[in-house]
Amino acid sequence: MRPRLLLAALALTAVTACTTGPTLEKQGTVTAPPGDSKHLTIGSAGFTESDLLAQMYAQLLAKAGYSTKILSVTNREIYEPALESGQIDVVAEYAATFADWLNAKAHGADAKPVGSPDLNSTMTALRALATPRGLTVLDPGRAVDQNAFAVARSYAREHRLKTLSDLGAAKLPVRLAAGDECVQRPYCEPGLKKVYGIDVIAVDPKGVGTTPAKQAVQSGQDQMVLTTTTDATLGQFGLVLLADDKHLQNADYIVPVVNRSRAGSAGVTSALGRLNTVLTTADLASLNEQVDSWRRLPEDVAKNYLKSKHLI
Repeated sequence: MRPRLLLAALALTAVTACTTGPTLEKQGTVTAPPGDSKHLTIGSAGFTESDLLAQMYAQLLAKAGYSTKILSVTNREIYEPALESGQIDVVAEYAATFADWLNAKAHGADAKPVGSPDLNSTMTALRALATPRGLTVLDPGRAVDQNAFAVARSYAREHRLKTLSDLGAAKLPVRLAAGDECVQRPYCEPGLKKVYGIDVIAVDPKGVGTTPAKQAVQSGQDQMVLTTTTDATLGQFGLVLLADDKHLQNADYIVPVVNRSRAGSAGVTSALGRLNTVLTTADLASLNEQVDSWRRLPEDVAKNYLKSKHLI
């Protein structure tokens, strides 16, 4: 029951702060010097990848002399205000997604998206939105978890497909297993048609990267599935990713976001930055697989990885 109670308390505090506290412009978080609290709370969004990143952040910070604990808060509407208030000090985010989320929070749900396939412009927009909220966005690393499309390995081999451009050029009719929102999202059916010329004849609403969606492609019922670049189970279904060679997908590189007044110091930046030099998209997919398929604990998987890279 403790996680549920913590979540409820955190939600109540976040709502109270938003309704009764000072405005963001009057909190002094932009001009205040970066803080260096020795006791840091790392947030996790409660799914495998987020748990793994939180564990790696905690262990890297512990190696650098910080006392750490991890708090799992599955709802961004709760953990982002908690990050602003300092109840959470560090969280792993996704650059384009978080930029668009903060933009919608600042300018309304109908605001024009600021995340894009270009990492530099996405990071510029993200930092401009985060800074007034007392948040510092650290540098992205090499790992990116973005939407991706997979086909059966035998299908790719038969039609000589390595990229989405190859699929468009092949002029093959494609049933796409995805979420039902795919018919409207620019990164999905409309983008596949416009950017790559892929003949999407139907969207099979089986969800994003779900087992039924992958099974449908494995059996040949569908020809392609919407998943993510760090999907750990594609090999189990005989599937392979097609490269997004024209960069349809947004730059969802993994970035640490910290509360500036508590964790904006050079010590925190240096400790977390060590992960940027080694962690790749393929590494992250492998780590996810160890937790999801091999049933290993995120803490142990994170520790073994960091040790193998001589980071702890």
